[in-house]
Amino acid sequence: MPKSLPLVDMSAPVCCSPVAAGPMDDEAALEVALRLKALADPARVKLVSLLFSSSAGEENSGDLAAAVGLTESTVSHHLSQLRKAGLVASERRGMNVYHQVRRDSIAALCVVLDPNCCT
Repeated sequence: MPKSLPLVDMSAPVCCSPVAAGPMDDEAALEVALRLKALADPARVKLVSLLFSSSAGEENSGDLAAAVGLTESTVSHHLSQLRKAGLVASERRGMNVYHQVRRDSIAALCVVLDPNCCT
């Protein structure tokens, strides 16, 4: 039987010492790894890129699906994984769901990977 991963609250930006600061404890390493795992898919990277480049700062699921050439249900699955990782925020408005990148979470992940990246 496969070993299940412990549950980690990923709704807040990752907050731990940078990877380069020295050996990480298991919990901090898991927090970083789960967020990176959420991004470890070309479709998800493409969705995040589209959300970053959106002139409105947000996009609805239908427009994102059309832009990446996937079905809305597939895009919803990918966005759900990004949302669980705390990297995307979503809001339902009527029949549409709008998504935007959580820039604070992406910035925090960048700083954890390289503390000199954003200076």
